[in-house]
Amino acid sequence: MIAHIQGKLTEKTPTEVIVDCGGVGYDINISLHTYSLLPETDFVKLYTHLIVREDAHTLYGFIEKSERQIFVLLLSVSGIGANTARTMLSSLSPDQIKTAIATGNVAAIQGVKGIGAKTAQRVILDLKDKILKIVDSDFVPRDRTQSLAKDEALAALEVLGIARKMSEKYVDVCLKENAEYTTEELIKQVLKRI
Repeated sequence: MIAHIQGKLTEKTPTEVIVDCGGVGYDINISLHTYSLLPETDFVKLYTHLIVREDAHTLYGFIEKSERQIFVLLLSVSGIGANTARTMLSSLSPDQIKTAIATGNVAAIQGVKGIGAKTAQRVILDLKDKILKIVDSDFVPRDRTQSLAKDEALAALEVLGIARKMSEKYVDVCLKENAEYTTEELIKQVLKRI
């Protein structure tokens, strides 16, 4: 019903925010993951999910669409309510949850407060096929990500006046040390070594 809310962030705590949108303050429940990604500015846009019950209308907000998608999938599992799903997203990042479900890592899911072995197994059983579809569409293979970061770093270093051959040598050394470097990290590492 309410897909997103954007407006002035008037209050924030690790579990909820109040967003002023057109003079109305919306009380929105958030995860620690979303809290950690809230911008320093007072303007915010949150993707939301509204849960309507007999006694309450509760809004849950997420800084990323992918986190909301995981939240909705978790709600579809018997035994997982909104608070448990939010606790999972506070304990593990959306990517960690996707990976744990896709690889069948019961221990990672069971490590979340309030989730036992049976519930963890049910989460994996119910969501594995759905998560694999998301993982296939969301994740760029590591080697492709790495080559993209390498190409962007080489182009930037060339603009900075560093010879292509020298840049390639240092970028390759850096990637051997840590294949997870982003473009920015690669550039910084190369500049430290030259």
